[in-house]
Amino acid sequence: MKIIKVKDNVEGGKVAFDIIKEEMLKGNVKTLGLATGSTPETLYQEMVKSDLDFSDLNSVNLDEYVGLEASNDQSYDYFMRKHLFDAKPFKNNYLPNGVAENGAKECARYDQVIADNPIDIQILGIGENAHIGFNEPGSSFEGTTAEVQLTESTIEANSRNFAKKEDVPTRAYSMGIKSIMQAKKIVLLAYGAKKAQAILDTVNGEITEDVPASALQNHPDVTIIVDEEAAKML
Repeated sequence: MKIIKVKDNVEGGKVAFDIIKEEMLKGNVKTLGLATGSTPETLYQEMVKSDLDFSDLNSVNLDEYVGLEASNDQSYDYFMRKHLFDAKPFKNNYLPNGVAENGAKECARYDQVIADNPIDIQILGIGENAHIGFNEPGSSFEGTTAEVQLTESTIEANSRNFAKKEDVPTRAYSMGIKSIMQAKKIVLLAYGAKKAQAILDTVNGEITEDVPASALQNHPDVTIIVDEEAAKML
């Protein structure tokens, strides 16, 4: 693991962008694995204002809420269009279908999407409980795409984006840890004191399914970008 400490999320977004840019200029990127939430927003801002052309690339997102149409302004599909895709078109954008009629078939479909589009660089955030994607503590390291029940702490964290907590979806489709680990390069971003314990456990703790992100210790090419607060326990 390579740890890069930055001043704040603005600098973190620039550092992550530079990693993507360098690999793109080398011709090493056909597919980007993307994340949602506030953490990667500064990265996407750097991508939008850059002169890089993403129109030959594919994107594969980590997850999507179950029950939300792509047009819903709280869906991750909407988030990605608002923060990146509308300004920087890609060749193809893949996300789980939050309103699929059959959950098992949707998970199988998305596993095939991932198989057909091997991820060159996977962008990750991390939850306070060290979840990656929506792989909550206890998720199998051998897991692929699944419909998951979100923990109370994750629902609480996500409630800031909704009018009231009762509106927060309680289930989501998520790329599994096994699928995440198949990416050639992983870049994880973490900002703020609330992420400090998760970062400590991810970097220096026991490799255990109780700490989903600890699986990253077994990956050959992981860069973790943290601000001073998130890094304070390292």
